[in-house]
Amino acid sequence: MNWKKWSRLVRGISIKPFYSQWNHAGIKKRYIHQRINDKVFVRPDQVMENIYRVTNHIRNSKSRAASSDRFTADSSRSTLTIIPARDNRLWGRDKEGGWWRTYLYIEGCHSLELSTSRNDARVLGESIAHFQKELSDLGLPRLHETIPAFHDMVRRYKSFHESLLKDDHNRAKDVKREIDFFIKNEDRGAILVQSIQEGTIPERICHNDCKINNILLDDESGEALCVIDLDTVMPGTPLFDFGDLVRTVCTSAAEDEKDLYKVKFDPDYFKALLTGYLSEAIEFLLPPELDLLCEAGRNLTQIMGLRFLTDYLDGDRYYHISRPDHNLDRCRNQIALIKSLDLQWEAGQLIVKKLCRERT
Repeated sequence: MNWKKWSRLVRGISIKPFYSQWNHAGIKKRYIHQRINDKVFVRPDQVMENIYRVTNHIRNSKSRAASSDRFTADSSRSTLTIIPARDNRLWGRDKEGGWWRTYLYIEGCHSLELSTSRNDARVLGESIAHFQKELSDLGLPRLHETIPAFHDMVRRYKSFHESLLKDDHNRAKDVKREIDFFIKNEDRGAILVQSIQEGTIPERICHNDCKINNILLDDESGEALCVIDLDTVMPGTPLFDFGDLVRTVCTSAAEDEKDLYKVKFDPDYFKALLTGYLSEAIEFLLPPELDLLCEAGRNLTQIMGLRFLTDYLDGDRYYHISRPDHNLDRCRNQIALIKSLDLQWEAGQLIVKKLCRERT
C-alpha cells in the first residue's frame, strides 16, 4: 500500500499528512504525521488520550493472549502505535497552533472500499468483534466523548429540522421526497439511542465510525490486522459498529453510487458478516443486543442518510464533495439501501435468529 492511501485510512478527519523514514540501528522505519482537524474534534488532547488508552490496552491484552491467537502475532501491526513528541506528549503543536500526531507506519497492509466476497465480509465482522471484545474490560475512567452525541438520532433530527426550517440555500423544495422519507422514519430511527438511554442495552466502548475501509487487512493472508481511524472511539454500543459494517459491506454499491438500481442489500453477505461477528461477539453481547442486530444496519444507514441530507440543506459544509449534489446522491443512496433492507427484513431477521441460536 502506498503512503498516500494509508494516510487516508488513518486520517481521523486530519489534514496535510506527511511521512518520514528513519534508520534505527540499521533498520529502516517509516512514520506518518497528521494534523488533526480541531474544527471537528475540538479537544484533540482528549482524542489522543482516548487513542492512547485504547491502543495501550489492546497491546497489553495481546501480550497476555495465547500465542496461537491469529490477532496477536505482532502488536505493532495489530493496533496503531503512537510516537510521542519530544516532550513525551501524545501530540505536538505547530507555530500556527495546529495539533499534530505521529504513528508508526504499518507495512504490508491494505483496506477495502467494497467487499468482493463473502469471505471479505466474514473477516471484517470477525475483526470488529475482536476489537470490541478486547476493549470490553477497559476500566474507568470513562473515555472522553470526542464528538458528543455523535450517534444520537434525536439530536440529529433536531439539527435536520432546524436546517429544514432555515433552508438558507433554498434547496428544500427540490428534495421533498427525501425529506418526507426521513420524517416518516423519525421515530424508528431513535431505537438504538433510546435503548441505551433506557438501559435496555448497556453502554460499551465502540469505534463509532466503523466503515469498511477502517479495517486493515494483511496483504499476504487477507486476514484482518487492526481497526484504525480511532478518533471516534468512545462510549456507545457495539451495534453502531456492526450497523456501519452492514451498510458498507452488505452491498456492492459505493456510498455515492448514483445508479440506485445497483444499491441492494445482499443477505448472503449479511450472513457472512454476522457469522464472523458472532464468532467473537456472542461472548459478550446480551440477548437485547442480539435482538437489535438487524435493526443496527438499518439504523446506521438512516443516520448517515439523514446527515447527508442535512449537510446538503446546509450548503455542503461538513462533508467533502467532488460534484454538485454529491451529498444528495449519498442521501438517496442510503435511502435506497434502507428500502432494499426493508424488503428483505424477514430474511435478515431469520438469519440473525438462526446464527444466534447456533452460537448459544
